[in-house]
Amino acid sequence: MTKYTPTIGLEIHIELKTKHKMFCECLNDPEEKRPNLNICPICLAHPGVLPKPNKEAMEKVLQLGLALNCHLSDIAKFDRKNYFYPDLPKGYQISQYDKPFCQNGYLEISDIKEGVYQFKKIPIRRIHLEEDTARLIHEGGSSFVDFNRAGIPLAELVTEPEIHSAKEARRFCEELHLIIKYLDIGDADMEKGEMRCEVNISIAANELGDSSKVLGTKVEIKNLNSFRAVEEAIKYEIERQTEMLEKGEKVIQETRGWDEKEKKTTSQRIKEEAHDYRYFPEPDLKPIKTAEVFPLDDLQRAIPELPNDKRLRFLKEYGLKAQEVEELVYEPQMADYFEKVIMELDGLKSTEGKEREERIKLAYNYLSTDLKALMIQNACGIESLKITPHSFAILIDFLDKKMISSAVGKAVLAEVFESGANPEVVIKEKNLLQVFDTAEIDEIAKLVINQNPQAVADFKKGKVNALQFLAGQVMKESKGRFNPQLVQERIKNLLTN
Repeated sequence: MTKYTPTIGLEIHIELKTKHKMFCECLNDPEEKRPNLNICPICLAHPGVLPKPNKEAMEKVLQLGLALNCHLSDIAKFDRKNYFYPDLPKGYQISQYDKPFCQNGYLEISDIKEGVYQFKKIPIRRIHLEEDTARLIHEGGSSFVDFNRAGIPLAELVTEPEIHSAKEARRFCEELHLIIKYLDIGDADMEKGEMRCEVNISIAANELGDSSKVLGTKVEIKNLNSFRAVEEAIKYEIERQTEMLEKGEKVIQETRGWDEKEKKTTSQRIKEEAHDYRYFPEPDLKPIKTAEVFPLDDLQRAIPELPNDKRLRFLKEYGLKAQEVEELVYEPQMADYFEKVIMELDGLKSTEGKEREERIKLAYNYLSTDLKALMIQNACGIESLKITPHSFAILIDFLDKKMISSAVGKAVLAEVFESGANPEVVIKEKNLLQVFDTAEIDEIAKLVINQNPQAVADFKKGKVNALQFLAGQVMKESKGRFNPQLVQERIKNLLTN
């Protein structure tokens, strides 16, 4: 048992993918590079203007709450969070305090240990909706403010402090990011600031045992723009606070930033308490009766199959290993393509049990290695693939029935990837069907044997690699058409008889 227990809570901001900003009609365009283009008197806080809440943004935060098993508030309201900073045009932020849209949910993170999935529920305290701040730009000793981002809808998710390791915190962020992608409510690109994570961490001595609810002094870490940064910053902070306690020093409640270059946290300011923000109800926006305003049943039905449900179903239906399932689940479009391939494959030949699992595994192997390599090489996404699931299934069927060799399969895949042609047509027009005719194989094998006396001598001395070399030469001469196993058998027969 370790001497200290870390207690970690996360606050995560997610920019929602909406047409307009949170309280005005300005475009919500995170890709806009020209400063101060998407602005108006409302998001610039001119005197006398009135905000109007974005219904699309509210629906998206409710859908996120439903996906994360939250209780949806019967009545939600907006509040003013008061603080002054140059990136905050009004001098306050419209947020939510005591009546957010979503409360008391959980996210189930997964891990693979010894090839088996293990799950853990992380409680979520709340998910509320607020507006983003402007962006500060520091150049040449001067600071500038770009208000394009001011007013963009933000969902802020706050966990309970029930995470106890850097790895768990990272997995929470990764799983949340994946769920956002599945729901298609945001792009959540951390490098672009579309998903921003803040960590609250404290460590406490274990003298009172695991049942103790005594926590250490809470420190907040900001500027975490990657999953790796979340994990590294927490590890560093655990070590820093542990070292302080070991020396008898007192950890102070503060906000610290993460220095990516130095790989350490640095002090920024003394941490504010909630009352420092002087929250009070937003007088320009009425409370919202959630069930009366939003079609909650429709929002629930619109939620797609989520990652954990897909993981368990893929394990059961396709007989894949947990790590193989994880690779598919992490790329929703690839997972959909894979399922369409299997559906087509089942249509070409009805199989079950181990035979079906072997066909599925063959399809997975070609998809996850050869097809993915072609996609990376050509900077091509699933949506622009020329090879349809039906064509991919035809190719796998030829391979499974040993009608073409693996080498031919790879070559045909590359051609169909480029042209979109039917694999069966390519195979037959180019005479690529695998040859099992021993007379034709023997003819080429004898030629290769005569051309490689040293390899023949090595084979007769018992060197296994010599046989593989000779077989490779025969396959090369046949342009991959011969059956590889039969080639080795025929070479052995010719050299031993």
